Amino acid sequence: MQTKSNNINDTFFQSAYKEIWRKLIPPGLSEAECSFVEDEASLQKGDNVLDLLCGYGRHALELGRRGYTVTAIDNLQEYVAEIETTAIAENLAVTAIAASAMQVPLSGSYKVALCMGNSFAFFGREDALSLLEKIAAHLTPDGIFIINTWMIAEIAIRHFREHEWYKIDEYKYLLEYKYHFNPGRIESEHTLLAPDGTVEVIRGVDYVFTLDELSFLFDQAGLRLRSVYSTPKKRPFRMGDNKAYIVVEKKN
Repeated sequence: MQTKSNNINDTFFQSAYKEIWRKLIPPGLSEAECSFVEDEASLQKGDNVLDLLCGYGRHALELGRRGYTVTAIDNLQEYVAEIETTAIAENLAVTAIAASAMQVPLSGSYKVALCMGNSFAFFGREDALSLLEKIAAHLTPDGIFIINTWMIAEIAIRHFREHEWYKIDEYKYLLEYKYHFNPGRIESEHTLLAPDGTVEVIRGVDYVFTLDELSFLFDQAGLRLRSVYSTPKKRPFRMGDNKAYIVVEKKN
């Protein structure tokens, strides 16, 4: 299937948001999510892990510290350089690659593939299916794929707000959202006001699917929905929850 060559989110983290994102992660969350990954995938030391759109490596590095062999992929060179520096300093089996998840060539097989931090929402239907097919082709027969998101329709519609604002350390962070129905997506405008008065405006798009629509895409790609949780402690997902951990397995 032919894929699109660009995505509005490709340059999103090149802005000051690359540091804002780091500040938005609660202490202990990444470690809890890595424990969840270990348990769901029944990982054994040395198993291969694929971390797509890995950001600054919060999962890749932690899983490397726990003894797994990790391939971490992100299109932001600054994040990749940071991961490489840490992996070398700590002698971790973590390989970081600066590339688009859509275009990066994969080799070998992985016991688990990850797409965390709402990153799977960056892809519309056509690109999402292409990415799922690529992942399915490189999972071991008992491998799984884990998506962490807050942009499935069961969450996004219930919690949709047109305006939000936060103060994150020295930054003021203003958000404006517009919900569109065909294709289902939320277009966002993020205004970052730095303490020196500098203003940066960045735009993004999150594509919104129902769990049923995702299940159909999984099936087309040779995958199967296994379970959906709302927390890394495996609380079953329910309407009203604001986050989902979707576990997908490879079809036999």
